[in-house]
Amino acid sequence: MRRTIYLIIATVLVVLIIAGAFTSLYLSNHPATKTATSSSEVIQVVAAENFWGSLITQLGGTHVNVMSIVTDPNADPHEYESSSADAIAIANARLVIVNGAGYDTWALQLISASNSPHQIVLNVQELINQTVGANPHFWYSPYYVNDTVNAMYHDLVSIDPSNTAYYTQQYVALNASLAIYNGRIDAIKQQFGGVKVASTESIFVYLANATGLDLVSPPAFMQAVSEGNDPSAQSIVQFDQLLQSGTVKLLVYNSQTVTPSTLSIEALAKQQDVPIVPITETVQPPTALFQDWMNSELISLQNALNQQVK
Repeated sequence: MRRTIYLIIATVLVVLIIAGAFTSLYLSNHPATKTATSSSEVIQVVAAENFWGSLITQLGGTHVNVMSIVTDPNADPHEYESSSADAIAIANARLVIVNGAGYDTWALQLISASNSPHQIVLNVQELINQTVGANPHFWYSPYYVNDTVNAMYHDLVSIDPSNTAYYTQQYVALNASLAIYNGRIDAIKQQFGGVKVASTESIFVYLANATGLDLVSPPAFMQAVSEGNDPSAQSIVQFDQLLQSGTVKLLVYNSQTVTPSTLSIEALAKQQDVPIVPITETVQPPTALFQDWMNSELISLQNALNQQVK
């Protein structure tokens, strides 16, 4: 009897050893199994600017750790200078999101210098087929935002396919939230399409197009300010005449790109009782969601139009 028990125990041990060896062999020859066990790892993401950072954070949820580099509400993003900490963050990121079009050349230089293998780079300018010299304020176009969010979703699924269902759920929720600010854009277009407005900078061009507003400020003035240059005397005179003519219903003012020329235009608008609607380059406050920030700016725009257009 005792001998029989010993034989049973020995047999069980042999079976366990064989099973263990088989399991180890199976795992070593099936990468998919390894991927499944590592799917709980958090994806490191770097966004050059916090408007793109906010969107990827909402898409990735608990499966991403996002660092947005340009966030300072008191600085002009066009003049940002990168740091060694930025370089390290980009080198270690699995996904990097840049705006392109000359807006964040520093980020592209850091990406090139790090040459990180298996890193995915989402360049918005390239995604939407724009040139390097295009107006870089793509996040002010609801159409470009939709395209970029879609690309972000596919990048996350590509990096972490085992959590596709989760990213799909996040994608649906984000689109539902973005629909609120998209709806306000449509409402402004329906009610105020064709109304003449002005802007100190080209940042407002895409949103003016989306809302159907007639942006009549001199393109040369807006572009010069956007590029950090002094506007020509001719464009300044043209802008002054527009504000004095009484045809412009409001002035959109980029409060993060302030120059003597824009301050002069702002002062003249106040003298002429032209409402001033401030907007910013980056998400303000930095902790706000992208769509909440955009919606608040649209509400200010809508209120100013309601007061001016009877």
